[in-house]
Amino acid sequence: MEFDDRIIAGHEKESDTWQYSLRPRLLSEYIGQKKIKDNLSVFIKAAAERKEALDHVLLFGPPGLGKTTLANIIANELNVNIRVTSGPAIERQGDLAAILTNLGDNDVLFIDEIHRLSKTVEEILYSAMEDYALDIIIGKGPSARSMRLDLPKFTLIGATTRLGAISAPLRDRFGVQCRLEFYRPEDLAFIITRAAEILKVQINPDGALEIARRSRGTPRVANRLLKRVRDFAQVQKANLIDVQVAKDALAKLEVDSNGLDKNDYRILNTLVRTFSGGPVGVETLAAAVSEEVETIEDVIEPYLMQLGLLQRTPRGRVATRTTYEYLGVPWNPDGKTGTADKQEQPLFGDKS
Repeated sequence: MEFDDRIIAGHEKESDTWQYSLRPRLLSEYIGQKKIKDNLSVFIKAAAERKEALDHVLLFGPPGLGKTTLANIIANELNVNIRVTSGPAIERQGDLAAILTNLGDNDVLFIDEIHRLSKTVEEILYSAMEDYALDIIIGKGPSARSMRLDLPKFTLIGATTRLGAISAPLRDRFGVQCRLEFYRPEDLAFIITRAAEILKVQINPDGALEIARRSRGTPRVANRLLKRVRDFAQVQKANLIDVQVAKDALAKLEVDSNGLDKNDYRILNTLVRTFSGGPVGVETLAAAVSEEVETIEDVIEPYLMQLGLLQRTPRGRVATRTTYEYLGVPWNPDGKTGTADKQEQPLFGDKS
């Protein structure tokens, strides 16, 4: 099952490069995440007044919520340069050393997917973050010697979708830790309206809110859906994206009123109809839908749990009463409802 190709996938795709022009440059332009924004504003102002590097920052949360955007905003607010890389791209200690030694005073180093750093690279990062120095071993055997390289004061911003995959020693070295939450539809509607202005698309508030409700609380998905709805509106000669235009387009894209697509329905239907609502182990569920466990845990489950359609328990995944109502399956507390012989009825119309 190609979960990564879904239009509602939160991770970034190559086709999303057009969204770079939509990204805000300053905290005042950044929509949502108010508590994080307010706190960062204080930390940035204090560091600027002291003319010091900002404490290292760890941004974590589901994909598509604006971690990379926030990292660039921090650099802009500090008026310093930013170097962007990712955990998988830093394969050897020498790669990290080359990046760090080329930073200027108070510069920002942004490492996306920081949980994917190798152990050897992570270990030399400790001294770089704490002491602003690198201990390099030169040579091999009896002639090997250690050399210490002083580094400029810098700010490391790490981003991850899997906080638990980061080792405790690395996690504890971040002075500022921010969890990004899913966006409210009202905030997403504001983002969609702003994106429509940049794209020169006419959209009314109700149309923006309709797209926002189906964007899974994720700005990246909201912008992607707006672009696809724009295509339908253009072909249909609709000069304005209103509620009906948005509903019709999103129904054709098989995105329902809560942002679920056919793959979400397949997970829920398998849980309810094949496993009688659970509990079922995630490995078994992943095998039943021919998908990797990591994809189920990181991509599918967070949003389903937020909607109350799935529960994680020590015994496995469990469907809730809301799940049965959502799928139109009779609810029975004894757990024997929802057998495999019932016909699946995925709906992509209006469930509101």
